[in-house]
Formats: sequence, C-alpha cells, structure tokens
Amino acid sequence: MKLNKSELSKALCLYAVTDRHWLKNESLSSVVEKEIKGGTTFVQLREKNCSEEEFLQLALEVKEVCKKYNVPFVINDNVKIAKACGADGVHVGQSDMNAVNVRQIIGDDAILGVSAQTVEQALLAEKQGADYLGVGAVFATNTKDDADSVSYETLKAICDAVKIPVVAIGGINQSNVGELGESGICGVSVISAIFGADDVECAARKMKEKCVSLFQKDLYENEFKSQIFLHRKMKVSMTIAGSDSSGGAGIQADIKTMTCNGVYAMSAITALTAQNTTGVFSIMNVTPEFLKEQIDANISDIFPDSVKIGMVSDAGLIRVIADRLKFYKVKNIVVDPVMVATSGAKLIADDAIEVLKNELLNIATVVTPNIPEAEILSDTKIKTADDMINAAELISRRYSVAVLCKGGHSLNDANDLLYEDGKYKWFKGNRIDNPNTHGTGCTLSSAIASNLAKGFSLEKSVELAKEYISGALSAMLDLGKGSGPMNHAWKIV
Repeated sequence: MKLNKSELSKALCLYAVTDRHWLKNESLSSVVEKEIKGGTTFVQLREKNCSEEEFLQLALEVKEVCKKYNVPFVINDNVKIAKACGADGVHVGQSDMNAVNVRQIIGDDAILGVSAQTVEQALLAEKQGADYLGVGAVFATNTKDDADSVSYETLKAICDAVKIPVVAIGGINQSNVGELGESGICGVSVISAIFGADDVECAARKMKEKCVSLFQKDLYENEFKSQIFLHRKMKVSMTIAGSDSSGGAGIQADIKTMTCNGVYAMSAITALTAQNTTGVFSIMNVTPEFLKEQIDANISDIFPDSVKIGMVSDAGLIRVIADRLKFYKVKNIVVDPVMVATSGAKLIADDAIEVLKNELLNIATVVTPNIPEAEILSDTKIKTADDMINAAELISRRYSVAVLCKGGHSLNDANDLLYEDGKYKWFKGNRIDNPNTHGTGCTLSSAIASNLAKGFSLEKSVELAKEYISGALSAMLDLGKGSGPMNHAWKIV
C-alpha cells in the first residue's frame, strides 16, 4: 500500500497494536474488526511468543480484515512474516534489523516504521528511509517492559526535527492523550486502551474522536464537518413516535432531523394526530399489534444503528416497544419522555408512566426530559440549577440510564445538563428570541439519536444536536397562526 505523506499521516491517527493477552474467547481477527469499525486507522500485529507458523496464520487472518476496510497493516519486527503474508509494511525497533536493510528487503512501495527515543535516532531513521516514527514510551506502560521513557520535550523536539510523521507510543489512554495535544504528533499508538476495554468498538470510537480533535482536525476536515468518519457507510436511525399532521413535531420532525443530520430515517407510528400550530384537535392511537408489525418489518430488514422514542401515551404500546427492542438487542436508544405539554397539560396515562419507568428506561442509552418531566421521573421539585443536577442523578441511578435534563421552562436559560456515569456536564446555550418552538424536544432527541448512530459518544452527540437545533431556531421560520415549526433544513436551504 503506497501512501504519500499526507495519506500516511491521516492513516496514523489511531494506530492500534495487537495484544492477544486481552482476548476474551474471541479470535484476534474479530477483535481487530471491532476496533476498525470503531475508528482504528492503522494496525500493527505484534507477537513475541508464538511459532513462525502460528504468527503467519495470525498475520494472514488480520491482513484480510484490514484489507476489507482499507486500513494499513504492518508487522512488528518480523520482516520474513511481513513478506510472507503480503503485509503493507513492517515496524522495527532500535535493536532490530537496520532500517536500510529492511528497506532493501520490503521494497520502496512498502511502509517502514522505526521506533526512536532520541532526536539523533529519529534523524538517522529518516535518513535511512523510514516512512514514519514511533516515539515512546511517553507514559508508563506494562505492555512493553524494555521501553525507554521519553519526555514530552524530547517528543516535541523529534517532531520538530524530522519531516516524516510521528506517532506517540506507550501507556496512552483516553485520560492522558490530551497531554500530547501540542507536541506535533499525527496520532497515537495504543494497546490496552482498546484491546483491554470491555467494549472494543466503543473504546476505539472514543479514542478516535479525541485523536482527530487533538492532532488531525485539518486532515480530517471534511469528515469532521459532516460528522462521518472513515470506513462508515450511511447509518440508519428509527423513530418510534406519533404523527404530527402539520409537520412540526413528532414523526415528521424526526425524519427531517435525521435526514438533515446525515442518517437514513425509518419510522414506526404510535398515534395519528389532527393538529396544527394552534393545538391538537384529535388523537388516534394505533393498536399494540400494529405497532409490533411496524417495528418487526423495519428491524428484520434494515437494522437501525439507533432508535429515538417519542410520544407513546398507552401502556400497551410501551410494552411492545420495550419487548421488540430487547428482542432485537438494539443499541443507542434515546427516549424523549413526552409526558407534559408546554402548557402543563398531562399527555400520558399514569399506568403508562409506570411502564415507561420500569420497562423502557432501563434499556435506554439516554432519556431527555424537560423540567416537568424530570420532576415526574425523579419525584422531586426543580427550581434551581442544583435541583436539576440532583434530579438527573436520581433518575440516572434509579433507572441505570444517562440523563439529559433540558433547561428552559423559565429555568437556567437554554442550558441543558447531561448526567452520565456519575458525572455531569452543562451544555451552555443562549435563549433564541423565537416564538416558533414547536417540536424542539422531538428535534433535539432525534439529532442525538442521529449522532449516536454515526458513532459519536453521547457527550459529542448532545453537543452536535445542540448546535443543530440552535441553527434551526435561528433560521426564524414563521409559519402558522400559533407556535410554529423550526426550519429543520436550515443547513441546506
């Protein structure tokens, strides 16, 4: 795989080194595929304790996975295996074969990486034909006992001295990678931060996001702006909600939002309404049987990467939704608990609230209540920002779900609070002077679901969703005689 400097720099963003020590009854190739799906952009096969025959077999298996996703694949140290399996290249250390000799064996079109701990070693490797450098260990690591420590100052000095891409190596994880942001590296090499994670794909996704934002915003500009990373086909999100005949909220708003946020939208309708900007005149729920048929028809044919659940006023319908999502093992579930209208009117029966709490929230990724809805779910009153934190924590602990408690309702301006894994974060916003706010809750939750479908973390999904809804409100669409809809298509109109 012949890459120019820019292409190689981009590919080195998230450089994963394999370690079978972390495997949990899975093949190495299947775990490598998970990490690539999450965002890994470069793979190195590292094996110290197996026969040549076993090493070659592993190399052939991992190579096929990398080839499937067009991810560069190199072998650590063993030039013979690299040649035998047809790898894209090889990475060698200071104690291994001289880089000049390696280049003669692998040819000019192969990728050659060399480890370095000093500026002198880095300059020599560059002179001898290295395509990139691996510099470390920058942090303490248990996976490479013979790794010398490299200070931040030395890492930066190496980056300044050479013209080839540099990858930082050693003990790097999501907590400390930010310390390398101004060093000049193009990416990081990780082992346990991905291979040791309970969810390899998720760990790779989160690390990729950080690496792009820290080291490669310019190189990934197009993907970053469109919120779609490499190797990811168009994602699918399904909305389960009521229809709004006037198009400002419900299913119609969800589909517009998902489409404008770059995912394919499917729907399962829970109720038909006759409504416009002045109010709701009639509601007709579908039967639980028909809702089940809609969900089954969708998921059995086009499996969704996320699901948004909106207005469901009937306990039987909620039970069907919970049952089918559990049956299909759907992930990235966003629940917008439509319970209370802006006017204060209750929109859901008491028995349906209990079913929602007991059967739906515990399978959700995040629940997005407004202030009155958060009061119902937490059994507390919310008058202050501290009350929002307390309520979000109560809901999260009670139902084992992340909580986005939405501001508004005359509290805390337009600031929303995300409570996830015992930590909270405020998403600041300025209230936009626009009386046409019909469908804001539907739109926000659908935008979050869209971003989760594309592989973003929950925190990033909320951030992007807030940006989208702010743009839709700022477009100042003015339709109807009452509280009108937003311009969901503001990005493309």
